[in-house]
Amino acid sequence: MASFSNVKESKSWERTVIVAGLPVGLFSDQLLATLVKSHFQDVKNEGGDVEDVIYPTRTKGVAYVIFKEKKDAENVSKQKTHHLAKRAGCARLTVSHFSDKVFNSVSAILDLSVFGSKVFLENLITDLQKMVPTLSFSRLEPNGRVSVEGSFLAIRKLKESLLLKASSLLERNRNFVSEGRDRDRQSFQKRLSRSGDSPGSPRTLGPEVTGHEETLVLDTDVFLYLKQKCRVYERSLSKFHILSGERVDGDITTISLKNPQVGLYPNNVKHVKKILEKWSHVLQYKLRKETLLLEGKKKTEKRNIEWACEQLQPRYLRVLINSYKTHIDIIGFSSDTYLFKKQVMELIGHKVS
Repeated sequence: MASFSNVKESKSWERTVIVAGLPVGLFSDQLLATLVKSHFQDVKNEGGDVEDVIYPTRTKGVAYVIFKEKKDAENVSKQKTHHLAKRAGCARLTVSHFSDKVFNSVSAILDLSVFGSKVFLENLITDLQKMVPTLSFSRLEPNGRVSVEGSFLAIRKLKESLLLKASSLLERNRNFVSEGRDRDRQSFQKRLSRSGDSPGSPRTLGPEVTGHEETLVLDTDVFLYLKQKCRVYERSLSKFHILSGERVDGDITTISLKNPQVGLYPNNVKHVKKILEKWSHVLQYKLRKETLLLEGKKKTEKRNIEWACEQLQPRYLRVLINSYKTHIDIIGFSSDTYLFKKQVMELIGHKVS
C-alpha cells in the first residue's frame, strides 16, 4: 500500500494534499479514488488537473491527491472543509497540504484498565469503533491495553471521547460516594436520636472534614504542558489558595481541586476549574507531539539523541521534553516541535528529507 515514502520518492510533495475522512466501505477502492479525483478536478472546489490519486493507503479513509500544479494543491488546502459527491453521502473531508508536516498515521497504545471489567471494555471498544470508524483497533489484551492506528485527527477525536467518558464515570462515582455519605450521616443521626441525644444536647458532630472539591480530567500531554510550561496553572492555585492532587493514568490525568478552608470562598474551586478547563481546551487543539525513538538503538546513538535535546532545549522554551526509557516526547506548537525534531536529527548526523 502507498505511504508517505511513495510521495517523497516521487518528489511531488509540494503538489500533494492529504485527504482524510473518506467513507470507508461504501464503495470499492477504485471507485472511491475516481470520486476523489473528480471532486478535486472540479473548478467549483478550487481544484485543478489531478496527476494521480493514491488510494488505498496504510491508513483507513486517507488518500493522497497529487496535482499537476502546486497552486492547485495550495488552493484546495485553504478550504476548511470539502464535501464529497452526494452519492458518497456528502462525506466531510479534511484536506491538509503535505508540506504542513501533518501526522498522517499515528499509532497509540491505550490503557483502558481504568474503566473496569473486560466485558465493559469490549463494549467500550465497540462503541469507539462506531464513533471513529477510520481507526484500526487491535485485540484487547488481558491487561486492558489495546493498540490503535489512524490519522492524527481521528486519534484526537478518540482521546476527546475517552476524556468525556472518564469525566462521566468520575462524576457518577463521586455522586455515588456523596449519596453514600449522606446515607451514613442520616443513619448516624438516627442512632443518636434513638440513644436519647437531642439537637440541644452538648454533643456535636463538628464541621465537615473536607472543603469544597472539584475534579478535572485532562489528556496527560496537555496536563504536563499546562503544568510545566504555562504559569497560569501554579499562579491560579496560589492566587485562589487551592490545593491540587494529581493522578496520572497513562493518557489520562485526573486533577482534584480543593479549598482547604471550609466555608471560605467556596466559589474559588469552581473558578480555578474553569480557568484550567479553558486553557486545556485551547492547548488540546494547538499542541502537537513528535517522538524520538530510543528503543532498539545502540547506547551511543541514544546518548547522542539525549545530548542533542539538551543542547536545543534552551533555544525552544515553549517546547516540553519528556524522556522515557523507550522514547522521548517533544510537545509544543506545531512549528516548534517539527523544527526541534528536525534539528535533533541534523545534530546527530541524520539526513532530513
